[in-house]
Amino acid sequence: MTADDTGSGADVPPHPLAVRLEQLILGAERRYTPFQAARTAGVSMELATRFWRAMGFADVGQAKAFTEADVLALRRLAGLVEAGLLSEAMAVQVARSTGQTTARLAEWQIDSFLEGLTDPPEPGMTRTEVTYPIIELLLPELEEFLVYVWRRQLSASAGRVVQAADDEEMVDRRLCVGFADLVGFTRLTRRMEEEELGELVEAFETTAADLVAARGGRLIKTLGDEVLFAADDAAVAAEIALRLIETMANDETMPELRVGIAFGTVTTRMGDVFGTTVNLASRLTSIAPRDAVLVDSAFAEELIRHGEAPASEAEAAEAAATAEKEGEEPPTYRFALQPMWQRPVRGLGVVEPWLLTRRDVPPS
Repeated sequence: MTADDTGSGADVPPHPLAVRLEQLILGAERRYTPFQAARTAGVSMELATRFWRAMGFADVGQAKAFTEADVLALRRLAGLVEAGLLSEAMAVQVARSTGQTTARLAEWQIDSFLEGLTDPPEPGMTRTEVTYPIIELLLPELEEFLVYVWRRQLSASAGRVVQAADDEEMVDRRLCVGFADLVGFTRLTRRMEEEELGELVEAFETTAADLVAARGGRLIKTLGDEVLFAADDAAVAAEIALRLIETMANDETMPELRVGIAFGTVTTRMGDVFGTTVNLASRLTSIAPRDAVLVDSAFAEELIRHGEAPASEAEAAEAAATAEKEGEEPPTYRFALQPMWQRPVRGLGVVEPWLLTRRDVPPS
């Protein structure tokens, strides 16, 4: 199926190049109205419309806007429902999640990637004239890469699911959830040029995404001046948070950063995370000092339980003294935790944040 100006209500004919590009990308011409496409696919008009809207496309009236590929996609999705592999609601959710994810990808590729590649190579040529051959060359390569990355991500996600303790944990899991937020971003938007602001946001998102992935976490989403990440292991989440602070602090072009992390049950839907744990992480971020990491008591307990941080510096000193007396190696801790002030947080009760810092030199 294809999104275009047919849903705008305008009678202006499409640009000839837009028509050629559509045929190139979709590999077929428009042949069917919505009703014809639904009938050919053997699905109800109501279900076809639900799938179409779920993917993020506007209603097209009775215009011929559908291709053979659209009919095949409808038939396949409906076939999964008929075979009992997916419920109708789940099939619509598949359409919605795929549409939302790929829409963002497509927008980025056109706005950023292709914009740089379609600068006219010769005087007198317009960007429009070079767009078609560039897309013609890139399309098969980008398609293959997209499928490759999707399979890799699917494999990683499936691996995490089968390692869950039980079926219930597959949906409602205990995760470490963290927010990293640029301080003073609203003020920056008022004094920076749009292009500068865009470059800063891109640099922040790229740096955060690389750090989260490299340390074994998962980037859930980016919100311009904020990123949301998750990790199964508290030590991994702590390392990500501190690395983010350290990396941004070493970049003079970046504003200060603050991070909040919480540990607990999280509901996952369409690649996103929801629940009290997520809300708590967000609130901790909003009250965190500049260039600092605040965590909740459940997260602190996880670090202590796994021997990644002492319950207190007094306990660490006592353990070291005992080990020295017995001729053993003293315990080593990667992180330190300092209890902060208790404070009421609306909707979450009284929260006791802990300040997370390092106790050793960052690993290379």
